[in-house]
Amino acid sequence: MPIGRSVVLVHEWRASLAQQPSKRVIASLLAGFIVLGAASGSAATEPSVSGLWQKIDGETGKPVGWFLFVERNGLYEGVIAKLFPRPGDPKNQICSSCRDDRKDAPLLGLSLVRDMKRNGLSYQNGNILDPRDGNVYSAMMTVSPDDKTLTVRGYLGISLFGRDETWYRLPQSALKEVEPVVVAKYLPGRSKVGPSRGALHQPQTTNSTAAVR
Repeated sequence: MPIGRSVVLVHEWRASLAQQPSKRVIASLLAGFIVLGAASGSAATEPSVSGLWQKIDGETGKPVGWFLFVERNGLYEGVIAKLFPRPGDPKNQICSSCRDDRKDAPLLGLSLVRDMKRNGLSYQNGNILDPRDGNVYSAMMTVSPDDKTLTVRGYLGISLFGRDETWYRLPQSALKEVEPVVVAKYLPGRSKVGPSRGALHQPQTTNSTAAVR
């Protein structure tokens, strides 16, 4: 092989080697974008806590209350959407034991869970109110992958010192059974506000200890 041709081949070989790192970098970047895209798509399809949930009495098997979760400015809030009073319970109950902005507010439509920050199926750094005594506890929640259950944990100090409750998903169609003023307040535009039964407007000064257990 002529010497000149050999020199040309050597230069081409060196140029090819110099380009290899760039090709590897580009390939790695493309792979990274593919992975990120897949992760983003997965997060988008994960169940959200938004919507209606039902708490069931473990002893009687009867519903205790419905809770509506909504997202506001990146944080999630849960409100009492429906009550199931027991015989002898006051008709229009208020949070007489509350000590913050919820003092003497009607239990129906009361903001029970606040400031939950989402991380996939988990919700953390929030708090939950016990309307029986007005105490506010740290809280965390987890939605099941099948979107059927919500595990709610209230605790004092660290999550180890707390207890779990399991709430159950309700279909969107159940919204028609929620007080219209609750829907209008937390889901504006979802439906027109119909005649209220007065639970949010004419509270009686009654004790809240029998409300949500």
